[in-house]
Amino acid sequence: MNPRGVSALGWRLAETIRRDGPISVADFMTAALTDPTDGYYTTRDPLGAGGDFVTSPEISQVFGEIVGVWCAELWRRMGEPAHFVLAELGPGRGTLMTDLLRALAVLPACAAAAELHLVELSPTLRAAQAAALARRHPGRIVVWHDRAETLPPGPLLLIANEFLDALPIRQWHHTGGRWTERCIGLDAAGAFAFVAGPTAAPPPGAPPAPADGAIFETNEVASTLAEALGGRLTATGGAALLIDYGHAKSGFGDTLQAVKGHGYAPVLADPGTADLTAHVDFAAVARAAGQAGARSHGPVTQHRFLIANGIEQRLARLEAGCDIATGARLRQGVRRLIDPQEMGRLFKVMALTDASLTDLPGF
Repeated sequence: MNPRGVSALGWRLAETIRRDGPISVADFMTAALTDPTDGYYTTRDPLGAGGDFVTSPEISQVFGEIVGVWCAELWRRMGEPAHFVLAELGPGRGTLMTDLLRALAVLPACAAAAELHLVELSPTLRAAQAAALARRHPGRIVVWHDRAETLPPGPLLLIANEFLDALPIRQWHHTGGRWTERCIGLDAAGAFAFVAGPTAAPPPGAPPAPADGAIFETNEVASTLAEALGGRLTATGGAALLIDYGHAKSGFGDTLQAVKGHGYAPVLADPGTADLTAHVDFAAVARAAGQAGARSHGPVTQHRFLIANGIEQRLARLEAGCDIATGARLRQGVRRLIDPQEMGRLFKVMALTDASLTDLPGF
């Protein structure tokens, strides 16, 4: 019997489960998103009206410009190094970076010092990034990486917008006074289903006294990345700006979700055909970076960060030089970014830095 999901990856995952038993949520997410042949991110451009979702840089050019202004100020506070690594994790179509580089041009020495490195697995998105940067910033040298660990040494300014939410989580279920890992198996009809895994120790970072039936999520990949970034920043200086939806404190709850066609989709249906994400536990990220000696700032809401860094002033300058229709479009985009009922409150911003950087703009 085959699972109801008809995706090619679904068939292969079902065969693995039949042969070897249930798999972790992390293994399911990893396959669904990054399988070399049938993974969601490795086989398509998911962004825009014709895709499955829209990110902040695609909503308004002002988003990337504000991030660029922030980076320029951090470069100044770092002592204006003659060379630094400017990196982005999961750069999408390259929109954020093209807007960021335009803002950096306000400080020509900063723009000249930036050595651009993009961490991207998808061949489709790498091509889109190359085209965008060649069109908007001809002559800019770009180096691509599969992993953040291969970024070159030196002072670092790193951006990760909606990157951490797509890293694979594990889920833990507390019932009957004990913890078990929540896994994915097959039900009697052959469809993917959540099942109980083996008994486990309390997951790291879980608050005390969970209610019966509570679910707690851990993200070992995100914590490992945060610790590596913390060590890197401590050793060579700089900052990492992390922007994503999530919660400031570790807590219980099932946040795993699938998005397809700009709406929510069944999480376990047709792996490889929908985006899978989970809310970022910023407290866990801060703990991991702190273990390596880094300082964490925030998280603050996206509303607070963008307002404090001048998004309203930038919007006013753009409006002054455009027609009525363009001005209305710009206002609508900025409102979506900062409105607490839209992206302004759900999305959080955290910075990781070496210990010398304090009182950062927006924090």
